[in-house]
Amino acid sequence: MTTCSARRTRRALRAACAGAALLLALSACSSSDTKNPSAPASSKVSGTVTVFAAASLEESFTKLGKEFEQQHPDTKVTFSFGGSGSLAASITGGAPADVFAAASPNTMKIVADADGTSGTPTTFVRNQLEIATLPGNPDKISSLRDLTRSGLKIVLCDESVPCGAAAKKALDAGELKLTPVSYEQDVKSALTKVELKEADAAVVYRTDVRAAGNKVEGVDFPESADAINDYPIALLKDAPNAEAAQAFIDLVKSAGGQKVLTDSGFLNP
Repeated sequence: MTTCSARRTRRALRAACAGAALLLALSACSSSDTKNPSAPASSKVSGTVTVFAAASLEESFTKLGKEFEQQHPDTKVTFSFGGSGSLAASITGGAPADVFAAASPNTMKIVADADGTSGTPTTFVRNQLEIATLPGNPDKISSLRDLTRSGLKIVLCDESVPCGAAAKKALDAGELKLTPVSYEQDVKSALTKVELKEADAAVVYRTDVRAAGNKVEGVDFPESADAINDYPIALLKDAPNAEAAQAFIDLVKSAGGQKVLTDSGFLNP
């Protein structure tokens, strides 16, 4: 082979190799786009997300907080659980928070009316009431009407908090009246009275009965269908970490987040 022929052959091989590399690169991009044509650019979030949430969300939100931190290693989720009314008052009073998840639209409205939310709050789950009795149900409570029997120590949530307002709706629906031994400021406090055997029964949420395990026994009652609570969630207007807060809300509303919540006894919105 002559020198000129060899040079032409080498140039042809280089051109062919370059063309093949270009085709491979284009093919890889095309394959990636086909697998997930609408995949958004990944957004890395970091920092602390502060969530104010209704007491009945404690177990499920704690799980979701850990999951969020695993998905976003540079974040930390901190929670303040309590009565929705108290949390709303803290937020409108200037307490720094990123997310508010309330147990009723009315308590969320307190924050929204004070121009404290960013955008419109959305309902992410619902919750239904149940009677929590002592283990084994020694008083044979089988209905809401049974709670009006003399001699029973019954605990309700205060009517100013969502679980108390829902209990009043249920009692009104059954045309029943009862005098509890105490009104509690959140649903966990009401349930604790039964767990400590300081009360014979309490009207709480189904999710709280499930979370208590064998410490209490649950009794369904039909009037609860007239007092189902919607739970709204919102990004707060002055959120110190709005980007990460929105990512947490997205997790709560995702299919995986909804499964955690329904596994805890919540109803789909």
